[in-house]
Amino acid sequence: MFAFLSLLFFAATATATANTCTTFQVAAGTGCAWMCSYCAAKVGPSYYFTTDVCTYEAGGCVGNPQAGAEYTCCATNAGFLDYYK
Repeated sequence: MFAFLSLLFFAATATATANTCTTFQVAAGTGCAWMCSYCAAKVGPSYYFTTDVCTYEAGGCVGNPQAGAEYTCCATNAGFLDYYK
């Protein structure tokens, strides 16, 4: 019974982590470096943008965000799963 409850808790927690998102707007001159840092601080180090606004390449986070547009980043469950390895 304990194993079943543990598995149920793990599945519920992983789902909750995967659905943790934050939506924000940026001002003119805000770059992807700031956006990536912001997302990592808000949802954790393992995240993705729901649009292709920023990508990580060698040397940092790059892209072309537009002032006033709404952007959303969401946590992936990779960070949560790595914790339990």
